[in-house]
Amino acid sequence: MLDRVLDKGLVIAGDIKVSLAEVELLTIRIRLLVCSLDKAQEIGLDWWRYDRELSPGAPRASLAEHDELRAQIQKLEGKVEALTAQKPARRRR
Repeated sequence: MLDRVLDKGLVIAGDIKVSLAEVELLTIRIRLLVCSLDKAQEIGLDWWRYDRELSPGAPRASLAEHDELRAQIQKLEGKVEALTAQKPARRRR
């Protein structure tokens, strides 16, 4: 039975609602998908392949890459400041 579930997939859906005096305070929606990795990839649910924390072989950003990104951000911030500091041109009527 487990082989069949993993091959085809199984979806369990449910809602949990917490209310007080007929006022809904909290709603939790739960969606659970149970299937094999092959089936998940087949239907496009392969997010674990690209998550750096979950995929042990995924390349990690080096300190040099972080420094390059920081330099690019500072450069762009400088350009934005320069553009916003310029006075707007007069409109012709």
